[in-house]
Order: sequence, then C-alpha cells, then structure tokens
Amino acid sequence: MHHAACSHCLAVEAFRTLGALGILGVVMALVPAGPGLAGAAEEPGRAGERKAMVERISEEAKGLDFILDNGGLDQAVAEAMRRVPRHEFVPEEERERAYENAPLPIGFGQTISQPVVVAIMTDLLDIEPGSKVLEVGTGSGYQAAVLAALGARVHSIEIIPELAEFGRENLERAGFGQVAVHQGDGYYGLEQEAPFEAIIVTAAASHIPPPLVEQLAPGGHMAIPVGGQWFTQQLNLVEKGPDGAVTTRQLLPVAFVPLR
Repeated sequence: MHHAACSHCLAVEAFRTLGALGILGVVMALVPAGPGLAGAAEEPGRAGERKAMVERISEEAKGLDFILDNGGLDQAVAEAMRRVPRHEFVPEEERERAYENAPLPIGFGQTISQPVVVAIMTDLLDIEPGSKVLEVGTGSGYQAAVLAALGARVHSIEIIPELAEFGRENLERAGFGQVAVHQGDGYYGLEQEAPFEAIIVTAAASHIPPPLVEQLAPGGHMAIPVGGQWFTQQLNLVEKGPDGAVTTRQLLPVAFVPLR
C-alpha cells in the first residue's frame, strides 16, 4: 500500500522501527470478522503471538486518543489483527520475527509495515462491512488482509509486478483470495472501480495525488503519508464531506519508503 532502492532500504527500515512509530513512540512518551477469517491459516502456537502483538499495540494506541475516535484502538481493528496470520505475509527467513512490532523486509527495497502503523492507519479509515476500499501498495498483502478481515471489499494496486504476485499468493494462501490485486501505478488509483469509501496509501508521496482525491467517495477517508525521505513525512487524513468538500489534517510524523 510502497517503494525505493535497496542500499538505503535497510536504513529506511531501521528508521521506521525507531521512527514510523518509533517517532510516534516519542510522541506517545516512548514506549468478526468479515470475509476471509474463516479461511485464515492458523499455526499452533502463533495465535498466542498475535494476541500478544495486538495487546502491545493496543497499549501504544492509548496514547493516541487525540486522533483515534474511541480513545484507543477500535476493537474491530484489534480483532482483525488477532485473526490475520502475519507470518503468512513475510519471506520464509523473516517468519520467526513476524509478530515483532517492527517493519520487516519483503524484497525489492520494500517492507511489511510495522503492526502499530497498520492498526492506526486502518482505524482512521472508519471501515464498515461492505465498504469498498483502495489500497495503494500491495506489498506482502498483509494490510489488504486486515482490511478484508473487517469485511471490506478490497482493491489493492502494486507497481512492482513481482510484489503484486507475492501479495496475491500470500492472500490466497491465508484465506483472503477475495482481495482483488491489480498491477499498476497506484498514483492514478483505479478509476474503473471508483468511488471508494476509503483509501489507504502505504508509501510516502511527495504530495496528495489528485486522482486519489477524485476517487474518494463523499463521506470517505484517505490515510496517506506525505513528504520526503527520513523524518520529513506526516501522516495525513484526507476527508471528503457529503458535499464533496475536501479537508486534510496532518496527524503524526512518520517514516515510510517513497511512493514510486
């Protein structure tokens, strides 16, 4: 929902662990399921790891009552993340670390986002069962799976062909084959499937892409990191009113790989 060259990707990943909500950690003073859940893969012993991961990020989210409507992480989002097997969305060599609250490399200079980032951005979208959602940057498919677990009808677009296939395979294996994965340039959205009640962008854009604003339905929300590299990015929440009027709020400093 992501993109850059490999020599600086490890630095980006390190900064995101320390940053994208390590930065947020400084701000915080440091620190059913819908379609897809029935088929979600369960490995003995890993459900407990998921539960512990969600408990940790729920505690972190309590410090974000200034942006989260419920004073903390929405319980539907927490339940979706407890049910989605994150270890099915990382390369084999990273599976042991799957339930760390950290971004992990997935190849091509990309990462699977830090779980607390996934939780917060998902919560901001106010997703209801049946909502049509666009994800820009499929990556491993994990974010799309969390959206699908909330009952959303998910379209995800990925510019890197190999990652589009990787994400699609992961989603199918984990029981979320209903997610529609498209290969293409997410800057332009998916006009043929618009409008969307929610849009989530999992890479930092230099500006908010006008096509995405156009494809956001009245009453819809878009979560998108905007800015340059390193610590110059802000998580933005774009909201379109019933009359089509658009408002944008900067919420938090974050660090994402760049949109390309």
